[in-house]
Amino acid sequence: MKYQELVLLDDFLRQYRKISSIHRVDDSVLRIVFESGEPLFIDLSRNDSYLFYKSDFKQSKRYTAPFDVLLNKRFANATIERIAVEKNNRILRLHVRANSSYKALVTTLQLEFTGRNTNAILLDENEVVLEALRHIDPSVSFRSVKVGEILEKLPPKEMKEKPFVLEEPFEEYLKHAYEKRLHVKLSELKNQKIAHLRKKIDTLDAAIATLENEDELLAQSTQAQTQASIVLANLHTVKAYQEKVRLYDFEGNEVDIELPLAHSPQHAANLLFKKSKKLRQKALSIHRQQENLAEKKLFLERMVSVVAAARDVEEIGILTPKVTKSKQKGDDKNYETFFLEGYRILLGKNEKGNITLLQEAKKSDIWLHVKDVPSAHVIICTEKQSVPETVLVFAAKVCVDFSMTQKGGYLVDYTPRKNVKPYDGANVAYETYQTLKIYKE
Repeated sequence: MKYQELVLLDDFLRQYRKISSIHRVDDSVLRIVFESGEPLFIDLSRNDSYLFYKSDFKQSKRYTAPFDVLLNKRFANATIERIAVEKNNRILRLHVRANSSYKALVTTLQLEFTGRNTNAILLDENEVVLEALRHIDPSVSFRSVKVGEILEKLPPKEMKEKPFVLEEPFEEYLKHAYEKRLHVKLSELKNQKIAHLRKKIDTLDAAIATLENEDELLAQSTQAQTQASIVLANLHTVKAYQEKVRLYDFEGNEVDIELPLAHSPQHAANLLFKKSKKLRQKALSIHRQQENLAEKKLFLERMVSVVAAARDVEEIGILTPKVTKSKQKGDDKNYETFFLEGYRILLGKNEKGNITLLQEAKKSDIWLHVKDVPSAHVIICTEKQSVPETVLVFAAKVCVDFSMTQKGGYLVDYTPRKNVKPYDGANVAYETYQTLKIYKE
């Protein structure tokens, strides 16, 4: 963030008298709505802060940390008393007054665009820190940011910046700011996420390659069962503790059979039957493992395609959020979870996942499915709240993107889960529904 940009922002914001709301929409992004203007986004990323306008910013979760609670309390419908840029400092201060039921609350939001220590700090009328986006310890910086302490002022600096020439209205500049960064940032993020997904796919390929051959195991099972039957039919010619016998099979051909260590021919036949059963069970287990690994691989390949087609950074963040320990433990779930505007969106990865979603969804949750064709099931967990159209459209898009491979327009039906009647696995019947049209590009 350049100092001259802040000066221009200061001039631009002087037209407003009130702030309708301020809240965090990403870990380091604030959204400020002034009385009659477009939402202004402030990205407070360390060493990469900037301002922008964006009409369709996708917010994954709702923030309820102490900083966010106080930000909402002090700035919702607050009157702007003064806006100022500190001279020779990349610091913007918004002084507001909010009327509570008890008294008027005077608060300063200090936005510091200072590289590594970029921050948003809430101060009372005595410059005491009420809360901060980032609490800074003295061991990290010469100036600490701690709740309950007076905030030390930063000394002015000589601004060594290249001349900043604004060739368009400031509003247009803010609209283009996001787009100018988008191409490079989006490309880098896509490459990073796709490389991570490809690594997971390679791991699955390696696991598939190490599985024993199902057909060979079944052949061995059949052979052991046949040998057991032959031994059982020739008990009178087999001696106890023989390691190998030559007998005739049921077609009259001579066969050599290696016998397991047994105390009687009958016992040897039983052990061969047991061996046959174990080999068959192992073959079936291998089949299930192959199916499971193949389904996981297919899902990851579809995720690669969806990430590659994403149009903005926020969408990729929603599709591939940061991995937490709890997420790592739940990686074997047969459905995927996404968050948008605080709503949980569940996507069935396979038939088992679709069945699980149908079983676990609440009556008021919204169920989505591509019309008249096999597709993944999607559930929006509503918590008995009305679902915004943005969330419905995103969930429908997820349903199409992870179900259909061809580009084009698709119809997605949606209805409360209580209207959906499952039968025969993941098949369903439903009558009362609404439909969205989604284009897959």
